[in-house]
Amino acid sequence: MVTYTLAREHYVAKPLAEVFAFFQRPENLAHLTPPWLHFVILSPSPVAMAEGAQIDYAIRLLGMRLRWTSRIIAYDPPRSFIDEQIKGPYAFWRHRHTFVPQGAGVVVKDEVAYALPLGGLGRIAQKIYVRAALRSIFNYREKMVKELLG
Repeated sequence: MVTYTLAREHYVAKPLAEVFAFFQRPENLAHLTPPWLHFVILSPSPVAMAEGAQIDYAIRLLGMRLRWTSRIIAYDPPRSFIDEQIKGPYAFWRHRHTFVPQGAGVVVKDEVAYALPLGGLGRIAQKIYVRAALRSIFNYREKMVKELLG
């Protein structure tokens, strides 16, 4: 299985507690996900964030509705948490969220390790679609964080 990575970071000029509180609420994912994915949380709200918490949601990708279930596998407030896909479109997906105080704000780091299903077809999909789509999703996420948190 070929594993790919995506790493992004950006600065948020807000206190650590406020930034972490925003990111730890799965309900805020709807604000950070591009509209073209038609993201919907299926888990009852509010979702209590803790190690072992499961979050169910759906997205629409290439016209198909896909269910996705993530589990929080590590939770270290207000420094970090890790979610891992346990059901969804990827063969593997692990997303580490890290929050590093810097000056009057916080550096928000996203590190995603992922693998695609279907062997060679997955590698082709990575080259022609997935890599660019994930970059677009995380560009949108950064833009929305700046709008919502300043």
